[in-house]
Amino acid sequence: MKAAYLAIVGMVFVLLISCVKTDSSYVIPPTQQAPDTLISKSVINAFVQQQLAAHGYFDWKMASDTMVWSALLHGDNILSVGYEAGSSAGEILQLIPQKAATASVMRTATGDKLRFLQLRVSDYATVKALRASDRVRYAEPVGYGAYMREATDKDATAASDILASGCGYNNAKSDLVAGTDYTLISPGAKLSWNYGFHRIEQAWQRSTGQRVKVMIIDTGVSPQQENLGTTFNQGLSTGRTIQKLGTFNGSPDDLCGHGTSMAGVLAGPRGTDGNTVGIAYNCDLTIVHAAENVVLLSTAAINGVTGAYVQGADDPAIKIISMSMGTIFSSGQVKDALAYAYGKQKLMFCAAGTSTSFFAGFVGVIFPANQPQVVAVTGIKDNLRDRCDNCHTGSKVDFAFVMQKTATGRNPLTIPMTGDAPSTVGGSSVATASCAAIAALVWSKYPAYPRDSILARMVRASGNASNRSSKFGWGLVNAEAAVGY
Repeated sequence: MKAAYLAIVGMVFVLLISCVKTDSSYVIPPTQQAPDTLISKSVINAFVQQQLAAHGYFDWKMASDTMVWSALLHGDNILSVGYEAGSSAGEILQLIPQKAATASVMRTATGDKLRFLQLRVSDYATVKALRASDRVRYAEPVGYGAYMREATDKDATAASDILASGCGYNNAKSDLVAGTDYTLISPGAKLSWNYGFHRIEQAWQRSTGQRVKVMIIDTGVSPQQENLGTTFNQGLSTGRTIQKLGTFNGSPDDLCGHGTSMAGVLAGPRGTDGNTVGIAYNCDLTIVHAAENVVLLSTAAINGVTGAYVQGADDPAIKIISMSMGTIFSSGQVKDALAYAYGKQKLMFCAAGTSTSFFAGFVGVIFPANQPQVVAVTGIKDNLRDRCDNCHTGSKVDFAFVMQKTATGRNPLTIPMTGDAPSTVGGSSVATASCAAIAALVWSKYPAYPRDSILARMVRASGNASNRSSKFGWGLVNAEAAVGY
């Protein structure tokens, strides 16, 4: 694999999730005459990396019309177009030059609700006309990330490396040690080694997440895992519900493993079969298969995530949404979905990002964790000082969660794809699901509280409550203190 591509993979490899989190200091390039040739992928990728270094995020508004058009043609030709309130999809279509070769228009109920549509576009004139209109909020090549690899790269496995990121690891571990990696608790469950750092057991004396519904947006849930199916209620986990949805390909089934592991950490039952117990083991759970893996690069993944947030927003029973996925590319339609869910009073957690050690310190907090509507979470080692080997940090991080042993590298326990022997999971992904689970404990104790009051209790119960860190935000949440007496 070439070094340049390793850099790109390092930036986009995420296992993903505050306050003001965007930088508007860039200048939108002016429109241009129709170009003679496409800008190459290598030049586009270098420009993306340059903007990430300069601003900490990338938005297609930073690019020229020619670059957006080039990225469109290098990708799947699908342009996501967000329009202003007061305008209609029909009015936006009238902006397209009559001679332009726009093959098709894709509209959905979600798009109409959020005021965006997708066009299959091949001509420069359409890109230029749409980006120049004051009726258009954004016009983006939504799926370019899935095609950003250079065809000249000789490593034939490189493309699949990106499109399988975060998948394939969620199998039972045979080397877990009692008393070191877990503690046996009643009625027959395993307590992960890291819960003590956040006083989870103590918080359970007052709340276990009952009557709070949490949505996980991820890669779905394994149909072979009974602990997240027919035995979701067992032992001390009773009277709760689990709902499985699919916005990616219509199926809720997890073929990756990541979504199953997030569900286990957040809501695994406190059961009798020897599996690990989730932090909010009596919450209700909705889990959505919204993408093929944790890297949101394809049009289908962006559409899946957009649809999932809208579904979560429209369900009045859902209070918390947790997503441990992300990308280096900002997405206008995902931003729209976040704003929509925030307006419905959802408390949203997103992973700050996980990649190679080098890029974890370089890229910073990824999208959508860098957005103002969400709470960004990262992972920290058990020395309470260092980030996990692959975890992103920065000023946009809100909370940290202990999820790696300094001495051995051991990660927290979770539920595997099948069976009752636990697996493990790392990165800012598990930190995010864990933090969302603590929020469920708090909201269960104070069901009449609004979203901001729940978040305020978590902040006050955190290690950096009086002196926010530039790397770890408010730091580690003490769940017992957040739940209170």
